[in-house]
Amino acid sequence: MQWTLVIPLKPLTRAKSRLSDTVGDGARPGLVLAFAQDTVAAAMACPAVGDVAVVTDDALAGRELAALGARIVPDAPRAGLNAALAHGAAVVRASRPEIPVAALNADLPALRPVELARVLVAAAEFPRAFLADAARVGTTLLAAAPAHELRPAFGTGSRARHRASGATELGLDSVDSVRQDVDTGADLRAALSLGVGPRTAVAAARLPIPGQ
Repeated sequence: MQWTLVIPLKPLTRAKSRLSDTVGDGARPGLVLAFAQDTVAAAMACPAVGDVAVVTDDALAGRELAALGARIVPDAPRAGLNAALAHGAAVVRASRPEIPVAALNADLPALRPVELARVLVAAAEFPRAFLADAARVGTTLLAAAPAHELRPAFGTGSRARHRASGATELGLDSVDSVRQDVDTGADLRAALSLGVGPRTAVAAARLPIPGQ
């Protein structure tokens, strides 16, 4: 089974504001783009992934991620993260209603294709399934089998909301790269310790990251 991944990405200048204590506003957009590029590149290299759709209105991000092979879907609802994900899933299923769809965060710079494949293979056993983030509070991936709606409920505390919605939590070990999203300086240091993709490595090397 091959999945279509839907990856949401805010305009770069507005993304990852919680990193402002670690990364200056001038450098943050470039770092966020690097996160997304490494996430998309790893996803495209995963054997369980058929294609990737990025929902964004950022022109630069759209060009760079399309160059990696992603399909760019404009954020027509412009009503936040979950509306963007629902819209992206609807767009990709309009032409291929039989495909399984998974929402994946754009801030997984340490993502490894083999670990993503393990998560998607496990998710295929359920109508809807999700993977909690490294803090076990949020969600980094939400999957929906064919004929099942995605019903995203991302945001603070999304692990509890996805579980309450009936999605099965995937209790997998050794998939740290799929869990380690980056919202704070501590998250960034944790991702760097796992080993990030080449674009994030270059962008981070230019930054004075405390504790790194």
